[in-house]
Amino acid sequence: MSNVDPAPDSFTKETPTADITGPAGPAPTRVGTVVWGLVVLALAVLIIIAQLGVVTLNGTYVLIGLMIGAGAALVVGGLLSARKRDNEPTTGKS
Repeated sequence: MSNVDPAPDSFTKETPTADITGPAGPAPTRVGTVVWGLVVLALAVLIIIAQLGVVTLNGTYVLIGLMIGAGAALVVGGLLSARKRDNEPTTGKS
C-alpha cells in the first residue's frame, strides 16, 4: 500500500461555477468609516474655530468629548447594523 495520492487527471478540470444572479448592488456603508470621518471633520472644525479666536478650547476636553462621541456612535451604529442584518430570512443552512 502506498501513501502517495495518484496524480490528478489532467483531462478533467473542475472550474468553479459562480451563482450569477445579476449585478450586485452597491456595498453598504460601513459605520466605522462614517464615524471616524465625522470625528476628523469635527476635529478640523474645532481647530479652525480655535485658531480664529472665537473660543478657547482645552485640548484634553476636546479629545475626551470626541472619543466619547465616537465610541457611542460606533456602538449605536453597530447595534443598528446588526438589527437590520438579523431581519433577513434564514436559509436553513448552517
